[in-house]
Amino acid sequence: MPPSFAHQPVLLAEVLAALRPKPGGRYADGTLGGAGHAAAMLAASSPTGWLSGCDRDGVAVEAAGARLVEFAGRFEIRRGNFSGLSEWVPAGSCDGVLLDLGVSSPQLDVAERGFSFQNDGPLDMRMDARQALSAAELVNTAGPEELAKIFFEYGGERDSRRFARAMVHDRELRKFTTTRQLAELIERISPRHRKKSHPATKVFQALRIAVNDEIGSLERGLVGALNILKPGGRLAVITFHSLEDRVVKNFGRERARDYSFAGAVDIPELRVPCQPELVFVTRKAVLPGEVELAKNPRSRSAQLRVMEKI
Repeated sequence: MPPSFAHQPVLLAEVLAALRPKPGGRYADGTLGGAGHAAAMLAASSPTGWLSGCDRDGVAVEAAGARLVEFAGRFEIRRGNFSGLSEWVPAGSCDGVLLDLGVSSPQLDVAERGFSFQNDGPLDMRMDARQALSAAELVNTAGPEELAKIFFEYGGERDSRRFARAMVHDRELRKFTTTRQLAELIERISPRHRKKSHPATKVFQALRIAVNDEIGSLERGLVGALNILKPGGRLAVITFHSLEDRVVKNFGRERARDYSFAGAVDIPELRVPCQPELVFVTRKAVLPGEVELAKNPRSRSAQLRVMEKI
């Protein structure tokens, strides 16, 4: 495997316990990364289990192919967004689907990808380098209201308007091209002092989510995942921040109900009976244990939710 994409899968034992891979089973991994989860699922479903996998990141796809070579003939990998899984994986064919969301360590640690301000690099943040929109394009062209909305909704940034106005002002003098340039602007406006996290953390998260349409992809991907599952098949989703987790919880709750309703407010008198589509396997999110947290501190924000198709 290319050393640039060595990745430690989070909640691995918990994912295997949730999806219960078995010989002859068919599984899908919509966020292959370094294929740590995929390799474990293929090993657990030997000798006849099958896995369909994809990733937006071309480097990840290459690394996954190298990692899974020992399972040749038992998997198919495509480059693409997991929101499109149902376009090529047959409906009702899978015993288990995994979505491991967020950004991977190899993406964060390579400065040239522009995901992190820890190392200076181009202001990029594209998970799929083939797409046109980058973080630099967004920061240099979006209006102050749009930027503020992105920072607040996707990052929970209270200073969203102040940061947005400052970016629009500064880009008139010099376009934003690097991660350090943007991080230094934010730190200038909101000095770190003794804060635990860097003041640019929420803005960088929000930009990454917006650039990659992560929430839209998740909403479409959850619907697609449910479509390709067999009755009794399980969906496991690992999230890394509250916004993602809320989308997953809401998706599960809506499809676990035996009724539907029109509009945004649930009025009991206006409920329409319907068949529930899934059930939660675990009432609460599964979190990493102390051993995993000690080995991989980046797993601290991971949460696993598991649902089963009825």
